[in-house]
Amino acid sequence: MTTTLENWAAQIRAGDVRAIARAVSAIENQTSDAEALLKALFPYTGRACRVGITGAPGTGKSTLVDRLADHYRAEKKSVGIIAVDPSSPFTGGAILGDRIRMQGHAGDEGIFIRSMATRGYLGGLAQAAGDTALLLDAAGKDTILVETVGVGQGEIEIVRLADCTIVVLVPGMGDDVQSLKAGLMEIADIFVVNKCDREGAGQFEQRLRAILQIVPECDGWKPPVVRTVATEGQGIDELAHQIAAFRQHFASAPNRSAREIAYWKEWLLRLLHARLIERVATHISESDFDALASEVATRKKDPYAAVNEILYRL
Repeated sequence: MTTTLENWAAQIRAGDVRAIARAVSAIENQTSDAEALLKALFPYTGRACRVGITGAPGTGKSTLVDRLADHYRAEKKSVGIIAVDPSSPFTGGAILGDRIRMQGHAGDEGIFIRSMATRGYLGGLAQAAGDTALLLDAAGKDTILVETVGVGQGEIEIVRLADCTIVVLVPGMGDDVQSLKAGLMEIADIFVVNKCDREGAGQFEQRLRAILQIVPECDGWKPPVVRTVATEGQGIDELAHQIAAFRQHFASAPNRSAREIAYWKEWLLRLLHARLIERVATHISESDFDALASEVATRKKDPYAAVNEILYRL
């Protein structure tokens, strides 16, 4: 590693905001320095608590993240926030709406906020988001809050990145069966009923708790339900308490090692997938790819043979 990269890594570990911001940009742009930097920082990771927050649009996830950040800063803890925004199908860029809503933390060097584009990845989590979480971990952030796009059932992807997954629900969305969507019940470590000052919040919570009665425990942990009104800061202390309780519970769990291995297995598979796509783009021109697609479209070649041909060329 060059002296420049060594200095850069040292600045990141010291929590230098500008150095961290440059590193995130390098990760997003996939520059040659990004991987070398992450390799140097990886031994210093593994200490932060990664909290994933997901749910349907309009449930108040961004406000909840903002209030959680306030709570942790009051405890003198450093916070990293990764807000995964929908990306434009034309430019690939993100709207950056979450960073706009969190401007109250703009002058606080104990908080680092980054909005990132989904870049078409299932569940709205690009590899760049995972790499950024590693970066913030090495930078000494105590808690890393990852807010997902929360569109469709791709939210399940969040479980591959977070230590603790929070699913945010609200009453009165017109379909209380939202809490039954496949996958959401399985990935949630904590349920939050936000905007519980709305009419019907009590009945909604009762139905949710009834549903949870049939969900099996995971290593002795039953997902709690926390009522919040994020705009008023209500329930945030209880939510932070449940996050800490969850982390403590699994820190002493007998299968902690197995969970960690499963986590990194998913990471390796995702990284391998990305690298294979990169190799295809490097070794096969777009015109060749178009030619193969044309042969498949005209039924001159089946898609399986076309893929095998691509693999053979690699």
